[in-house]
Amino acid sequence: MGSGMKSKQQGDAPLARPSLPKINWNWLGVMPFFLFALLFLILPASSLFVGSFQDNQGQFTFNNIKNLFTPYILNSYKLTIQVSLVTAVGGALFGFLMAYAVTLGGLPRWLRTALTTFSGVASNFAGVPLAFAFISTLGRVGLVTVILKSLGINIYQQGFNLYSFWGLCLTYMYFQFPLMVLIISPSLDGLRREWREACENLGGSSWHYWRHVALPILTPALISTTILLFGNSFGAYATAYALTGGSLNLVPIIIGAQIRGDVLHDTGLGYALALGMVVIMGASILGYTVLQNRASRWLR
Repeated sequence: MGSGMKSKQQGDAPLARPSLPKINWNWLGVMPFFLFALLFLILPASSLFVGSFQDNQGQFTFNNIKNLFTPYILNSYKLTIQVSLVTAVGGALFGFLMAYAVTLGGLPRWLRTALTTFSGVASNFAGVPLAFAFISTLGRVGLVTVILKSLGINIYQQGFNLYSFWGLCLTYMYFQFPLMVLIISPSLDGLRREWREACENLGGSSWHYWRHVALPILTPALISTTILLFGNSFGAYATAYALTGGSLNLVPIIIGAQIRGDVLHDTGLGYALALGMVVIMGASILGYTVLQNRASRWLR
């Protein structure tokens, strides 16, 4: 009977209600990011893609894509890629040497702090203010130009021209190498002291350590950062336009001329040019991400 009453009590026990799914409010913290990406990345990219296949009357056409392969447009892409490659390689080399000097070179700690602070400011100093700063410094009547001229050195008569290809590359270097310093410094800090000690215990010199240990580990990070510098230079517009006045046919300048210009006005071609830049930038970001993930395996 006891067992019967026990079974009856168990049968009369209320069933457990299914628990309601809990709302994860942490998603609210990343909502601004998704909103920003939607408004300033996804929607503009979609508009570029659609506009690349439309003419001025809004009709579907492939002419905009075909015009990308004309000599004028191809030369503009070539020039933009050349500027980006020169400044990316130069900024990567110069920035790596500076980062090495302040991280592993035994320089005073305060110097690294000063360089890091400067790099954080200089890597974001671009556009019209940067062009004006270089014009005021190295222009035809710039401060340094006038001082050198008073010493009997006329850099413009000797072939230097701030408003040329190499002058633009020099200007871009101002924000390229600080960005390299900021990105590569953590990778240099990630080189473990035990690796160098192991190499020295096996009879290796400093050259052997860098040739067979350090550089192979840093190579993915170096290449990925160089790719990032390439993309950073490839998309620059205001600095080049303010410095050269449109005398260099860079892709961003041509895009502005096609979309907002009075003489050259072909919105569809401008969208197609921008779409080509998006493809190149996307490939650069993809390469940077893949190589950076590979580098992080060694530097954890």
